[in-house]
Amino acid sequence: MPSDRPSTGLVLMGGGARAAYQVGVLEAIAAIYQDCGAAHGGGNPFPIIAGTSAGAINGAALACRADDFVGAVDALCQVWSGFHAEQVYRADSFGVMRTGARWLSMLSLGWVIARWRRARPRSFLDNTPLAGLLQRLVALERIEELMRDGHLQALAVTASSYSSGQHVTFYQSRDDILPWTRTQRLAMHDRLTHDHLLASSAIPFVFPAVPLGLAGTVEYFGDGSMRQAAPISPAVHLGAQRILVVGAGRLHEPPGRRLVSQDYPNLAQIAGHALSNIFLDALAVDVERLQRINHTLALMPPELRARTSLRPLEVLVIAPSQRLDDIAGRHVGALPVPIRAMLRALGVTSVPGDTRGAALASYLLFESDYTTELMALGRDDTLARREEVERFFGWSRMPPAPSGPASGPSGA
Repeated sequence: MPSDRPSTGLVLMGGGARAAYQVGVLEAIAAIYQDCGAAHGGGNPFPIIAGTSAGAINGAALACRADDFVGAVDALCQVWSGFHAEQVYRADSFGVMRTGARWLSMLSLGWVIARWRRARPRSFLDNTPLAGLLQRLVALERIEELMRDGHLQALAVTASSYSSGQHVTFYQSRDDILPWTRTQRLAMHDRLTHDHLLASSAIPFVFPAVPLGLAGTVEYFGDGSMRQAAPISPAVHLGAQRILVVGAGRLHEPPGRRLVSQDYPNLAQIAGHALSNIFLDALAVDVERLQRINHTLALMPPELRARTSLRPLEVLVIAPSQRLDDIAGRHVGALPVPIRAMLRALGVTSVPGDTRGAALASYLLFESDYTTELMALGRDDTLARREEVERFFGWSRMPPAPSGPASGPSGA
């Protein structure tokens, strides 16, 4: 399905349950896509997709239905609008005791049971249910066929190796694209599997690491947002000439300090702060770097610009206009009782006004009360920038259908 339009890349960032915001953005884009008539012969608006963490799962679900963009978005909306924590991790009392309760015990009594190997849980939560959800939601076996038929150019999933410290982008592409290597970052052409998605979305400490093959050895991988210095880079290497980036947190905070509490920070506050640094900071830095490059290229004379390998790159970034931590604070009570009890030990409460643990909860709140509010925010933020979206894609609204001839009084 050849086209003279620039190849558009979609970059979906990580953030656990925060990725519901991305689905709202995609829902609004699908509506604009239909309103502008692009759905009729317009093909897949995102032939290149790069995702990290929960964004990798959303991106893979889109890629596997690249021949039906609107249908793919509808399927994602159905999952995220009806989410319950049990679909992602064990939330029953027994499951929590086998993982989180043991993990907390190791924190407090590790000096006593350090030699008791069976009491060493691998993660805070058991995400076995997520593997079943991926089997139903993401049909990766369709990727090669969709690429062969021209609906998709490339799909990339990023994960971080605990074994070697390398930040690895696994990609599957229609064209022969040479793997790239940067400092502490490398790419590997591979046939993508559900294990790649589980590895990319394995939030550190929260979900277990996943073994993946790399250069003839097996390494253990966790969330791709760790050590991700250049989240936009994979889409560029895979041939994207313009990129839509959907974040999972505010890129710029309003001026002035925001003091949550003057008390000594509890474990939930520290963990939430650490996760926010992992998931949110790299995107803002990468976007600023890209803007500086574009500005520098614009100042260069054409003959000098022709001698550099750098090219200006059009990027549209859509990120939440509200703090997702604050939204999460209103929905902590929706979590299953065993999860709430375990998080309470870390300092997460459902007390109105107490938002000290809200940042941590915002990544684990796979509950429809929270996810539907994030989806609504994503829709509203995107529709508020509808003109920018239409300009970015080169879409224009279809004129209203002409009304039938007015019927006047009969002269008979």
